[in-house]
Amino acid sequence: MALTLLMVVAVLGNVASMSLYAAPTVTFKRVIRKKSTEEFSCIPYIIALMNSLLYTWYGLPVVSNKWENFPLVTVNGVGVLFELSYVLIYFWFSSPKGKVKVAMTAAAVLTVVGVIAIVSTFAIPDHRHRKLLVGSVSLGVSIALYASPLVAMKKVIETKSVEFMPLPLSLSSLLVSLLWMTYGLLIRDIFVAGPNVVGTPLGILQLVLHCKYGKRRQKEEANKQIGHEEKLDMEMGHHKNENVPSN
Repeated sequence: MALTLLMVVAVLGNVASMSLYAAPTVTFKRVIRKKSTEEFSCIPYIIALMNSLLYTWYGLPVVSNKWENFPLVTVNGVGVLFELSYVLIYFWFSSPKGKVKVAMTAAAVLTVVGVIAIVSTFAIPDHRHRKLLVGSVSLGVSIALYASPLVAMKKVIETKSVEFMPLPLSLSSLLVSLLWMTYGLLIRDIFVAGPNVVGTPLGILQLVLHCKYGKRRQKEEANKQIGHEEKLDMEMGHHKNENVPSN
């Protein structure tokens, strides 16, 4: 029963995570269409790439005991492909100064991941201490990843607009946090459950902001539409009056 529950949560976690990885495609379609990164930041996607690389490594038999953490390998392996694609698109459409920033940040991230992989493979002899090293770093990066929406939330509060915090991304983030927190608690792995304990309340907070400022934006757009229609009506009425013959 416990094993079945674990597998169900793992499968649901994988599906939800795929949705989370795919959610930024809306943002990057806009970047491609406008050929500009606008005010979007590349940092969350580079941190997400680092997070996926580390947890993929954490789940492999080199670090974990055999394939005990296979679900982490599948979901984060796909995450690496998604996040790498986003970083490359961002790099392509960035300004020259932005390209330098992306390249330097990504190079630093890949260097850190490479060093951790080498140290955990050749300098640490047993799985327990390898998991402790890789898991600790992964936990810190994952918490930083879940904390990165705080920047977007600050912008939402300042601008009173949820334009730069898409609802699909917020919903997916909350669902993923809930599922992987459950999975981590079931397997009693703090390095899996820990970051999601942070991610869950942050996901709820994002939805609260959507409820508050999303409705406000819809109301403003509706008022603009009404104003536009009234203006058209006035212009049409003016033209009609001009066409009426005078006595």
